[in-house]
Amino acid sequence: MQFGRYSVHYAVFSDIMHAIGFASQTALQQPALTLPVMATQIHTVVSTLRRRILQGDFVPGDRLVELQLAAELGVSRTPIRLAFETLAKEGLVERLPTRGFRVRAFTVNDLTHAIDVRGNLEGMAARLVAEQGLPAEALATLKACVEEGEALLHKARQNHFRIEAKAWVTMNARFHATLVAHANNPVLASALEHVSKIPMASAAALSLDGDLPELEFTFIERAQQDHADVLDALMAREGARAESLMREHARRSRDNKRQLWTGRR
Repeated sequence: MQFGRYSVHYAVFSDIMHAIGFASQTALQQPALTLPVMATQIHTVVSTLRRRILQGDFVPGDRLVELQLAAELGVSRTPIRLAFETLAKEGLVERLPTRGFRVRAFTVNDLTHAIDVRGNLEGMAARLVAEQGLPAEALATLKACVEEGEALLHKARQNHFRIEAKAWVTMNARFHATLVAHANNPVLASALEHVSKIPMASAAALSLDGDLPELEFTFIERAQQDHADVLDALMAREGARAESLMREHARRSRDNKRQLWTGRR
C-alpha cells in the first residue's frame, strides 16, 4: 500500500488509521479521505525529526524512542516507524542490532566531502550515458522528470514559493537514478551507493522543510535548470559537457545543503 513515496504493509493499516483519528472499519470504508492525510502526517514527522537532528537536538548515538516521540508529536507509533525508515535511507539514523534506531555521528564536512565524490561519480555516469546514447525509455523518463519539475515550480510560484517537497524529492531521485542505471557500469553504481550512505549525501536526501521557502525555491529553480541542461547535453551526445554539468550540479547541492544546515543550527 502506498502513501506518496512511503510503502506500508496492510498489517499496519489499522494503526495508521488510528493515528489520524479514525476507527479501522471507518477508515477502510473511506480510504480516499484518509490516505492523503496520513501521507501529510508522515511527511511532517520526517521533517520535524530531520530538523531536530540537524540542529543538534539529538546527540549522535542517542537512541530514538518510538513511544516518547509519538507522545511529543501527538501521533501514533506508525508514522514514527515510517519516519525512522526514511531517515535511515538519508543516513541520519541507523538501525540498532537489537531493535530501534539511533542518531548517526557525522559532521558537515562529512556531508560536503561525500557530495564532492558523488558529483564526480554522477558526472562520469552522465558522460557514459551521453557517449553510449540514451535508450528511448530512459529519454522518456528524463524528459518526464524535467516536465514535472517545471510544473512543480509553476505551482510553487502560485503558492508563496512553497515547493511540494515529496513530489520534488521523488522526481529528483528518479532523474539521478535513471542516469546511473543507464551508465551500464555496476562498479560505478556500487561506489555511488556506498557514498550515498553518508548522511544527507544522496540525491534523494533533500532537506525541504518549508522553513525558508524563498531560499529553497531558489535552490530548486537552479536545480531544475541543471536537469534541463544535462538532458540537452545527453540528447546531443556531448559527453564532456554532460559530465561537467553534473559535477557542477552536485557542487551546488553541496553548498545549498551546507547553507540550509548552518542556517538551522
